[in-house]
Parts: sequence; structure tokens; C-alpha cells
Amino acid sequence: MGLKAIQPKSFRPRTTDSRHRLGYSPNLLLNGPPPGGVNRVWVGDITYVPLSGNGFLYLALLMDLYSRRIIGWELGANMKEPLVLSALRFAIAGRQPGVDLIHHTDRGGQYAGNKYRQVLERARMRQSMSRADNCYDNAFMESCFGTIKRELEMECYESEAVARKEISGYIRYYNTRRRHSALGYLTPEEFEAIR
Repeated sequence: MGLKAIQPKSFRPRTTDSRHRLGYSPNLLLNGPPPGGVNRVWVGDITYVPLSGNGFLYLALLMDLYSRRIIGWELGANMKEPLVLSALRFAIAGRQPGVDLIHHTDRGGQYAGNKYRQVLERARMRQSMSRADNCYDNAFMESCFGTIKRELEMECYESEAVARKEISGYIRYYNTRRRHSALGYLTPEEFEAIR
């Protein structure tokens, strides 16, 4: 009979707004060798976390590309520059990286903001950004978010406090107990300890 259900499109927030005038950094990872140790390349990105009542939170992560360890994170009600700044400051305080670390993200305005770039400059990090409209340039973070959402069975959290508790516990698990095939089935913590 050709009947079709009327189904409203579900809303998924966009976490990258690369239409800004803040400038872009070149992709320093393109065709380069993989990192040879910890604190050589950090990758970052933002994803959304659903809340009951059709709301969203935003999760910013930074990961050490060598060990796949999540080194900085923040959860917040919006995805403005302070969200990613908090994750970056957390990572810097915890890791105390040396100079010339490559910090790679997408081209989002949060990562191109003046305050963010000032912190990178003070820490003597080299900023790297994905090419325009190319999600493969930050595939490590996309894969990490996919793993987190799948393993947490991320549904709608009832509040920010509940989401923060669940995500915090999962990140501890991810770093200290979850084995990664790319690391020879070691956890990020174990991998860093033997390197």
C-alpha cells in the first residue's frame, strides 16, 4: 500500500565548527612517522553525551597517541573554549611534557581560540590540525570515542553528576585495565611502564 511512517529526524549536535576566522594550523601528523614515545603527540576532540530530557553535555578528551592513555578530560554543558582549556590544563599538570610535543585536533574554533593557543605556546607545544572536512586525520580520537560510547553503553544520563561519575570511572578503567590490541594487549598504564 506504500505507507510510510512519519518520523522526525533525530537531532545530533555538531561538535566541530570549523567556520571561524581564528586561523588554522597545518597537519603535522600527515605522512609522519608514529610517535616514538610518550608525550610526543597528543590528540584531542569533543563528543556529545546525551542527557534525559533531550539535552546534551560535551566531553573533551586528550589522549597520548603513543600509549593511547587518556591524559586529560572535561565534561561540560557547552563546547566553548573553556571546556577544552580545562582538559588541556589537566593534561599538562599531570604529564609535565617537554618541548616540541605535537598537539593535534580537528579545526574547531575551540582549539583555535586565543587563550587555547596561548597555553600551547607557553607549554612550547606545536599545534596541528586536521585538514578541512577530513575525519580520518583524527581517526584515533574518533575510534576512542566509539569505544567509550559502545563500552559504556552510553544512553541518556539523568544528570551531569551521574554522567561525570560514570565517565570518570570508565576513564580509570580505560587507562588501567582495558587491554588494547595496538599495544600488544597491554593497558595504556602497563605500556607506559615498560617503555
